Amino acid sequence: MQKYNNKILSDFKPIWWMRNRHLQTLFPALFSCQKNLLLNRETIYLPDHDFIEVDWTANKQEDKPLILLLHGLEGSSNSSYIRRTMQKAIDSGFRAVCMHFRGCSGVQNKLRRAYHAGETEDLNFFINYLRQKEKIKSQVFIVGFSLGGNVLLKWLSENNENEFISSAVAVSVPFELENSAQKMNKGFSRLYQWWLLKSLKNNLLKNNRYKDFNLSKEEIVSIKNFWEFDDKITARIHGFKGAKDYYNKSSSRQYLSLIKHNTLIIHSLDDPFMSAACVPHQTELSQSIQLELTSHGGHVGFISWHSLLIPMYWLEARIIKFCLAQIKI
Repeated sequence: MQKYNNKILSDFKPIWWMRNRHLQTLFPALFSCQKNLLLNRETIYLPDHDFIEVDWTANKQEDKPLILLLHGLEGSSNSSYIRRTMQKAIDSGFRAVCMHFRGCSGVQNKLRRAYHAGETEDLNFFINYLRQKEKIKSQVFIVGFSLGGNVLLKWLSENNENEFISSAVAVSVPFELENSAQKMNKGFSRLYQWWLLKSLKNNLLKNNRYKDFNLSKEEIVSIKNFWEFDDKITARIHGFKGAKDYYNKSSSRQYLSLIKHNTLIIHSLDDPFMSAACVPHQTELSQSIQLELTSHGGHVGFISWHSLLIPMYWLEARIIKFCLAQIKI
């Protein structure tokens, strides 16, 4: 692994027949899941009288270092990348907790407020909850995937004096949300957009919640892309002037220079959720950030192989390896 300044050339190499970005993205999502992973759910009540739900691994001993996981858009603790990381954490002597963004735990929230790529208040509340209520004395790491990675990087920039958090890892981050919205509306990436929009719209239509936004059911169903959804829904819910205002204020690329926590960013140049142009330049990174770039890997993929028939999940191993290297003795 060759390092120059705070950029790292990764040692990740996919097997020859799985270099395609879409195979890297789809295979780990469709063909692997830690079905026997035992999780314990906890409900956390928020200052606005709504709630979030978090899922803990069963090994909740407070003397073990903790990894806090943030899922991506419409993800949850059932997402394969979350479950694989949790299992790898357990196997390596960590405990883990997945914080669900509002509405992502399978239970409808009370308020119309939801979550978005720049919403950090709930994460900040939960981190303070951990510090004050759980009285955790061991090290705490945060790992964010995709949208959760964007939330994480923005939170780190806003809380760079927070000593409770040891280090962080952000994976497949949409550094520029407008770039991602444009990329997802082109070519094969429209399949991912269709699938994610379907979930977003279905959640919005539950219990007639779309009426809160002065939109008809037909208008919700007719939304065809992320820009339109964010312009009509996300911005309206969360007080932005429109999609562009939301993207401009929430994109994490502009905040990277402010981060002081030791942070590893893992990103593939062939990520189908965004173009390579959104990858930050070295001059935009604080000295606390290591940016590990791969030529292949897709979006939250990074699948290698032990053999032709046995996949190797490089990403989860890399995350845990980084956290282990940060543990203070």
